[in-house]
Amino acid sequence: MTDDPNTPTNTHTAEQSKAQWGKAPPMGGEHDLLKGPRLRRQELWTLLKIFREFMRGFRKLHFIGPCVTVFGSARFDEDHQYYKMARATGAALARSGYGVMTGGGPGIMEAANRGARDENGLSLGCNIELPMEQVPNPYLDRFVDFNYFFVRKVMLVKYSKAFIVLPGGFGTMDEVFETLVLIQTKKIERFPIIVMGKEFWEHMKVFIENALIANETIDAVDMDLIQWTDDPDEAVEMIAQYAANGF
Repeated sequence: MTDDPNTPTNTHTAEQSKAQWGKAPPMGGEHDLLKGPRLRRQELWTLLKIFREFMRGFRKLHFIGPCVTVFGSARFDEDHQYYKMARATGAALARSGYGVMTGGGPGIMEAANRGARDENGLSLGCNIELPMEQVPNPYLDRFVDFNYFFVRKVMLVKYSKAFIVLPGGFGTMDEVFETLVLIQTKKIERFPIIVMGKEFWEHMKVFIENALIANETIDAVDMDLIQWTDDPDEAVEMIAQYAANGF
């Protein structure tokens, strides 16, 4: 594989992708890391594996150019309204010159990657190795496998200029709230976070306003970190406005 940004070809054949995507992590791995203290040589070996995983991600994603990460559920099929919304959003991002990065799986991830491919844009996936099998979506120009969730999340944040959040479950909420915390605490720049599927997220919005803000566990101004729309072109325009101000 070349690191040249102008050659965003697949790093795997279709057959290799099907064989490797979603492969179960080796015995140990993240599960053993989080069980508690171990022998110091085991901890050192884990650190080396984590370092290697970071380096692999940095190498494969270094030249991808400006990207937007799209978060969302793997459980929507192509007839669902949110799949169609994600596909239109991926296409709008590609038309504006952004690469589209997702978790690389089905559902919303597939739709966003598919939209980017529709417009000949760069389509990227960051896969997490899980015990259950997972089929890769066929619309990826490049993907990277990760064993550790936290390494994968670093890559999804590090190489993105904005984040678009479509309907999803625990994983989607984990990703968006961690990103919000990074912005709120000024660990990263104030990149746009755009939530789409307003009807789906309405209960969450009410919870934030009536529980978190009402009980002062966050400040009311923290809601300004989130923008809301169901229009893919408006979402891209929101990103463009931040880009014009140098993010």
